[in-house]
Amino acid sequence: MLKYLVIFIIIFTASLGFAQEGRLIDYESERQIINEQRYPGAVVLSGINEQVYFNHEGIEVWCNNAVFYRDANFFKAYGNVRMQQGDTVTMTSNYAEYNGTTQFAFASGRVKMTRPQTTLETDSLFFDRVKQQAYYRSGGTVRDTASVLTSIVGRYFMEDDKYSFVSNVVVTNPEYVINSQQLDFYSENGHAYMYGPTTITSETSTVYCERGFYDTRGDTGYFVKNSRIDYENRILEGDSLYFDRSRSFASGTNNIRVTDTLNNSLVTGHYAEVFRDRDSVFITKRAVAATLQEQDSVFIHSDTLMITGKPENRIIRGFYDVRMYKSDMSGKSDSIFVDQQSGLTKLINITRGALTSVDVRRNPVIWSDNNQMTGDTIHLISNPKTEKLDSLKVFDNAFMIQKDTIEGYNQIKGKELTGLFVDNELYQVDVIKNTETIYYTRNSENELIGINKTLSSAIRIMFENKEIDYIDYITQVDGTLTPEPDFPENARILRGFNWRGDEQLHSKEDLFAGKPPPQLVPIRGIPLPEIPDDFFDEEDEDSPLLNENSRLKPQDLRDKKIDTIAPVEQVQDTLALRPVQNMLEDEKEELKELLELEEKEETREQQEKEDKEGEGSN
Repeated sequence: MLKYLVIFIIIFTASLGFAQEGRLIDYESERQIINEQRYPGAVVLSGINEQVYFNHEGIEVWCNNAVFYRDANFFKAYGNVRMQQGDTVTMTSNYAEYNGTTQFAFASGRVKMTRPQTTLETDSLFFDRVKQQAYYRSGGTVRDTASVLTSIVGRYFMEDDKYSFVSNVVVTNPEYVINSQQLDFYSENGHAYMYGPTTITSETSTVYCERGFYDTRGDTGYFVKNSRIDYENRILEGDSLYFDRSRSFASGTNNIRVTDTLNNSLVTGHYAEVFRDRDSVFITKRAVAATLQEQDSVFIHSDTLMITGKPENRIIRGFYDVRMYKSDMSGKSDSIFVDQQSGLTKLINITRGALTSVDVRRNPVIWSDNNQMTGDTIHLISNPKTEKLDSLKVFDNAFMIQKDTIEGYNQIKGKELTGLFVDNELYQVDVIKNTETIYYTRNSENELIGINKTLSSAIRIMFENKEIDYIDYITQVDGTLTPEPDFPENARILRGFNWRGDEQLHSKEDLFAGKPPPQLVPIRGIPLPEIPDDFFDEEDEDSPLLNENSRLKPQDLRDKKIDTIAPVEQVQDTLALRPVQNMLEDEKEELKELLELEEKEETREQQEKEDKEGEGSN
């Protein structure tokens, strides 16, 4: 009984070892040569009419010549090598090695691996059938249905149908070129994930990001981390950018900056849309347009801003709760219209309709120093060349208020008002049609003489040192100077009076006075790629991936520790040490020897044939 148990254990152990090593490689060959001196333990295979054929657990290999080490379950293939795994992977090369025990292959010399959606070309390729991964580190080119991708280092994950490219990655498409330090590409859908400094360059735009996604077939992208899109005359920056090449459209979310490089202006906010073909920008959420002038910058804030038109004819429109600020002037309105070519700015009231006895119309308002001007519509006219304010016009219900230096308010109202400026300082105001004034008259010592209330058809006011110097009542004057104690308190303001000095903007920070900080939208980021295990299993050095008869040494089957964000020079220096750089020359020498050996065998076979024919004739 013990004897049979021992025999069973021996048989079971042997069977288990055979199962662990895998099935032996099958082969077919029209010619077999044994040359123990040159190839100890091997058989040299060559084809005559048909190529040498190998078959092993789902992989088939064809070649012109081969050296097969049967006991090691390992072969080397030469000339027109073709490997086929199922109906999904085909690889051709000049030379290949395969270990049936570890199911690990190496190919070199015009290597071409074909998948249903992509083709990989390189000079040397490692293929691990257990992991279902391929790897190159000597430069490779992947051809997709829409693009061509090149890199120095690449790894292909067959189960995910994903390429992972490292160092000097270039994606070339008829419409654009992508340059990146690291890029993952999914060949089934053409999706690319970019890591590290990346640019996407085309004739009409340049995209930069340090982390992003791009659909190479749909021509849409999503970019985060230091992202920007450069058009011909605009730069879009933001925490998150979306890009659609076919629509010439881009949008941004959170901390948006749109720079007009020709008109020297900047628009900021937290959501923006840019249409390149239409030369338009839509921006909202704390939107601000800043015209950066040499003399002074103008800031415009509203709930929504739209910038349209070619660079030479830019139009800015703002809607709802418009606030404008420059160092010597500020204003508010419901909406605003700015023509940068003509220098015209319109502050417009859009809350039209009947007013009750208690309503106060929130007309557009302008503050210049301590002067306040309101009306249904206000026009500011600047000189586009000098960037200085020339004049302003107030249409309908014009009302000017200047707070007196000591008490009360100087007031002027009429149908229309025109103001003139010198060096951005108001020096003359003309008011026409049904004008009324209340003016605090003072002597040279600035002592109050009385209050002058006057009616006239037209008035001209002259300013000096930002104060009213004198008032010229032009025609149909009807007024009196009344001592201050005799002037009734309830008569000291004109109808429609609305002093809004507490709303005046004194700095650009006042553009957002009284408004809560915006609620930013959470950005859907792009996580960094998972770091895969090393392609080569360096721990199991006692069981080499290939074989002791391989041209590769154990130290060659190790991952090169290349920093994925390393400078190009460093990567090239590291890759200069790759072990397969002279492989082709060695393979040519060995193939030459095989052909010489085959030629000798053919000569021997021919001689044997002639000898047999000679014996037969005798």
